[in-house]
Amino acid sequence: SNTAEYGDYISGKRVVNQETRQEMKKILTEIQSGEFAKRWILENQANRPVYNALARQEREHLIEKTGAALRKMMPWLRKS
Repeated sequence: SNTAEYGDYISGKRVVNQETRQEMKKILTEIQSGEFAKRWILENQANRPVYNALARQEREHLIEKTGAALRKMMPWLRKS
C-alpha cells in the first residue's frame, strides 16, 4: 500500500541500519557455512521442538488473532 511505502521511506532507515546489516551478514555466513542447515537437520531429527513452540507462539500472537477477526469482516476475501 502507499501507506506502507510511505512508512518505509520515512522510517525504514531506523529499522534497517548498520547493526541490522551486520546481523544479516552473520546469518548469511551461517547459511553459507552449513551451520544453519545443520541446526535445521538436528531440529527435524528431534521432532522440531523449537520450531513447533515458536510457530505456536506466532499463531497465538494478538496480531494474528486480530487479523483473523478482521478477515471475518471481509467476505470478499473468502475463497469460494
